[in-house]
Amino acid sequence: MGRKRKGRNISGWLVVDKPAGITSTAVVNKVRWALDAQKAGHAGTLDPEATGVLAVALGEATKTVPYITDALKAYEFTVRLGQATNTDDAEGQVIAQADDRPTDSQITDALAGFLGDIMQVPPQFSAVKIDGQRAYKLAREGEDLALAARPLWVEELLLIDRPNPDHAVLSMTCGKGGYVRSVARDLGQKLGCYGHVLQLRRIWSGPFDATDGLTLDQIDKLARTPELETHLLPLETGLADLPMVTCTPQGAARLRNGNPGMVVAHDIDYGEECWASFEGQPLAVGRFKAGELHPSRVFNL
Repeated sequence: MGRKRKGRNISGWLVVDKPAGITSTAVVNKVRWALDAQKAGHAGTLDPEATGVLAVALGEATKTVPYITDALKAYEFTVRLGQATNTDDAEGQVIAQADDRPTDSQITDALAGFLGDIMQVPPQFSAVKIDGQRAYKLAREGEDLALAARPLWVEELLLIDRPNPDHAVLSMTCGKGGYVRSVARDLGQKLGCYGHVLQLRRIWSGPFDATDGLTLDQIDKLARTPELETHLLPLETGLADLPMVTCTPQGAARLRNGNPGMVVAHDIDYGEECWASFEGQPLAVGRFKAGELHPSRVFNL
């Protein structure tokens, strides 16, 4: 018999405005402690020095994390022009420098080449696995890694400020798996001046916005109090990009057991992924086929 998890069986989402200098995992652990929750996870890692929205899923909401991971995300970041680092951010060692600086129009023209479906090589210091080991671990040991390029959808990439010749502030909206550090590195190479990320902030991720996030100081202040729970968003917030169908009573009973169940649907295509609600509660996610939902995830609320 497995050991019972400590903590309360609590489900939902808590949006955190992550500060610099802490890992995403440490933020999750703080939230889990503050709510005395049995289970918690996050949707999309932020580098330790990055700030902004980190959506923490609790309990059954962890089953919806993939839908936030796949959603569009928006970032604002400052590129330090004229220097390349081994980590592609300000934490690394400078490995190359250049004296020339691009004009605003040159930067804008170069950004056009990063739009749409592109291929992006992750930073050497990243969590990509190589033969079962994280790339950052191998990079720290001095290995020069040949990482494979990965597809990325970039919906928007704009120059929003140019405070001085050495710095450019950009905003980017992109899909799953994007490395802002790689954008800064590749932009600097394209402009012939090198570049790395100096500051990075995630503005929003799917339905979650940094302006709605709690700071860690606020979480500390409200820890283990009912007031902190008032900031929880419902599980179905993580399903905002999926259409909803409604279960019949008989369908709900079948879905709870992991079987296809009858649902009432409008404007849903055969085979389309959607989520089912019964008596105002999310019950399952799955594929709609011939009047039934074929579940891939069932929520035990």
